[in-house]
Amino acid sequence: MIRFLIITILLSGFLTGCAAFKAEVDPITGKKVRKEPNLQKRGDDFAKEGGGIFNSNNMSRGTNYEFATANVMWRAALNSLDFIPLQSVNYSGGVLITDWYSNDINSNESIKLEIRFLSNETSPSSIKIISYKKICKNQNCKTIKLNNNFNNKLKNTIMDQARKLKLEDETKEKKRKKKS
Repeated sequence: MIRFLIITILLSGFLTGCAAFKAEVDPITGKKVRKEPNLQKRGDDFAKEGGGIFNSNNMSRGTNYEFATANVMWRAALNSLDFIPLQSVNYSGGVLITDWYSNDINSNESIKLEIRFLSNETSPSSIKIISYKKICKNQNCKTIKLNNNFNNKLKNTIMDQARKLKLEDETKEKKRKKKS
């Protein structure tokens, strides 16, 4: 009985230890990935690769980090929604949520938006917009999810703003390079 218990403990320890070296499937890409068992080395490798959805792969920047002001899509979304109060803004999590908004004080309808940033690329596929409409009658409110037409119009507005900001950034960069 004791031998069986010792063998079971040793075997489970061996199998658990080997699990750190086996390839796992990345839930996003679906590719098999071998995880580095050393957490410090894994973190260093992740940072070198420009890990995170808002970090740049440009390694010439040294220890400078990109902040929200450097992300064109983030700035474009904020500029496009500058008339709506924001409820929650989480740059590192890539989520922007507005408060309920109505452009008319006496309106019984209001909207709420959630923008999820999926990558830092300037493309329509890098953001997902979810919108809600609240309709209140006699203090009874009903909340519905808006259709994709509204979301696509907002996405197009953000993309137009992102293109403008990207052109402005490129122009500023060219002027900066000419001065140096």
